[in-house]
Amino acid sequence: MAKVIKLGFLGCGNIGGGVYHLLTEMHDEILKRENIDIQIKSALVKSIAEARTDIPKDIMTESADDVLTDPSIDIICEFMGGEQPAASFMQRALENGKTVVTANKMALALNWHKLQAAASAHGAGLYYEASVGGVIPVIRSLTVSLDADEIDQVMGIVNGTTNYILTQMSQQGRSYADVLAEAQKLGLAEPNPTADVEGYDAAYKLSILSSIAFHTRVTYQKIHREGITNISPDDIAYGREMGYTLKLLAIGKRAADSIEVRVHPTFLPNEHPLARVDGSLNAIYIHGRYCQDMMLQGRGAGDKPTASAICGDILYAATHMDNPTVPSFANTAEPDDAITFTDNWVCRYFIRLDAADTPGVLGSVASAFSAKSISIASLLQRPAADGRAQIILITHEASECAVQDALATLNPEIVRVESMIRVES
Repeated sequence: MAKVIKLGFLGCGNIGGGVYHLLTEMHDEILKRENIDIQIKSALVKSIAEARTDIPKDIMTESADDVLTDPSIDIICEFMGGEQPAASFMQRALENGKTVVTANKMALALNWHKLQAAASAHGAGLYYEASVGGVIPVIRSLTVSLDADEIDQVMGIVNGTTNYILTQMSQQGRSYADVLAEAQKLGLAEPNPTADVEGYDAAYKLSILSSIAFHTRVTYQKIHREGITNISPDDIAYGREMGYTLKLLAIGKRAADSIEVRVHPTFLPNEHPLARVDGSLNAIYIHGRYCQDMMLQGRGAGDKPTASAICGDILYAATHMDNPTVPSFANTAEPDDAITFTDNWVCRYFIRLDAADTPGVLGSVASAFSAKSISIASLLQRPAADGRAQIILITHEASECAVQDALATLNPEIVRVESMIRVES
């Protein structure tokens, strides 16, 4: 006899609808392959009268209790988005002993310790493969396939909106504002794009990804975050001339008990695998002591790719109801006291300066860097209007504090810092 698993949905928009249709279309195949009969019992919506028409009305409800407290429901799938009330609803579901599947990176990153504690206390599962990288199976790769390895770096393009914008700016030389407006028309960017373009979305994902990779809690508050709103076509063009491609990266590195986690625009050498990931694709590069270099790439958003990852979690949960997977670290509200988080990371730097086109200016710039033990690896100088010049340089590896200190010593009446972008290799 087939094992019956009943689902409850919290929300039924694009992602919920995608999951409903995938499970409906694959029902008989799943039954045949896994001997599991998946049934969707109820779906919470804001208004039944205004709900989507491709989902049966008889499973819809406007009461969260109909989903959260129904004793026949085994797994609850959260599709609401945002932190609240999604996090509170998931916690209630877990406290009722129901396994939860979610793609909600914000609610998870900010409330993970509470949700995991509720899951563990009540013997429930908590699964979130789709919260980072969409259809890319990076979480299960880290928690299962690479669990015995020592991962020291995760670096990824984890936001499709910003990758699309930077790709178009790079390939077509267009302005940020122009490409953003196009992305909004295409549905690739939200009407309010702040979460994407200012790096919040990527920072939530990095909190989850780095916690799993480094086997210790990395809270969202520890992540340095910068967005792409101040990136100009000039930055991208000069970087390309010097052999680099610009991406918004989520970067996590661990050395012994020191961790750095940061989200910001980053220049990569054109030959780097991540530099060739264009459009709205996501990709995550991993380096470990034994696995060495590897990269996972795929669709990071959209109803079908996300539904695929969510349904994978549903099937995994359905076959592990008596033995739910738990994180390999102490999932606490604050990081382990033994771990230090540094904001003085070491990398190379792309710096664009607007300078007076007079003798001695370049020497003063070199002196400012030399005083902080920073050496220059490559340099371009281009004439600009009104007796000014553009000086573009890339440093050798230097510490963040040293670079910031050097830039602060420049006289803004003679040399003005137009941009400073970190470079990874």
